[in-house]
Amino acid sequence: MAAYGERVRERATRAVLFVLVVTLLVAGLMSIGVVEPNAEAAVPRSLGPPIIAVPASVPTVSVYEGLGAWIDVFDYSPAYHRPRDGRLLVPEDIDGLADRGVRTLFLQATRLDPRSPQGIVDAPLVGRFLQRSHERGLRVVGWYLPKFADVEADLANLRLTRDFDIGGHRFDGIGVDIEFRRDVQDHGERSRRLVELSQRFRQETPGNGLAAIVYPPVLLEAVYPRHWPEFPWAELAGNYDAWLPMAYWSETTAGSGYRDAYRYTADSVRSLRARLGLPFAAVHPVGGVADASSVADYEGFIRAAQETGAIGWSVYDVGTTTPAAWDVLQRARSQG
Repeated sequence: MAAYGERVRERATRAVLFVLVVTLLVAGLMSIGVVEPNAEAAVPRSLGPPIIAVPASVPTVSVYEGLGAWIDVFDYSPAYHRPRDGRLLVPEDIDGLADRGVRTLFLQATRLDPRSPQGIVDAPLVGRFLQRSHERGLRVVGWYLPKFADVEADLANLRLTRDFDIGGHRFDGIGVDIEFRRDVQDHGERSRRLVELSQRFRQETPGNGLAAIVYPPVLLEAVYPRHWPEFPWAELAGNYDAWLPMAYWSETTAGSGYRDAYRYTADSVRSLRARLGLPFAAVHPVGGVADASSVADYEGFIRAAQETGAIGWSVYDVGTTTPAAWDVLQRARSQG
């Protein structure tokens, strides 16, 4: 974990400083007789899940708190529209999300293919979604799917996302969707390029909330071990502020034991923190896929997110989430 030690983020630093300050304060009070060595006040008993130790005011983490909603290019861009995708979403649809209690919109803003020659999918349209979201009080995370065939090209698109600005409206966070495998077949080389991309973008983007959208370790190890062997968890740990495991229970089989939304979500969060070596990691699980899930799936998903101390939750994606599913997701928000 040497790399993590060199790149430890503000979030972890604040948590460590908090512990040190409390320890020194208690020691000082003990030395002057204000607090007895075995006093109850010296050992807080109701700190809650470990993630609560991270101050909610840290902006790089807070952008990922609460209920989220996902929109990809097939949901809103005419250049990517397919008849089977139904109607295209428009910026006015943000109003409905806001009314349902969504706090963060995850918007696919950049692509690396001929339909997006400028990187940004459709700058005027992306700008309208961004502005409408901010007007309704939503934070917006722009996300990008790197393909790892060209690190410089992937880095350029992440920079475009970071620097995108329409009338003073900028993305509140940036998500890196780490799942593409087709263009680089060698798992070791793909991992090397992923680490390089993550390290370089983190170094030149220190103030933004960066999120890694990842396969859960339980999927890579227990369900599909050939999918991406020896995924570089330790090398990535210090480069992201939040972690969004794609806990798509609908994409697993009953025989794997992980078609159960509760079990898959809970194991995804716990295995992720274990592999990162970060028990305080800010995790926001992403469930789904929405149109292949039941109300019982969503209820199990929410229960697992709450029990594991996740800072937020969402399902993929807006276009396929049913009213019944929104009811469960919104109810969890009101209870939280």
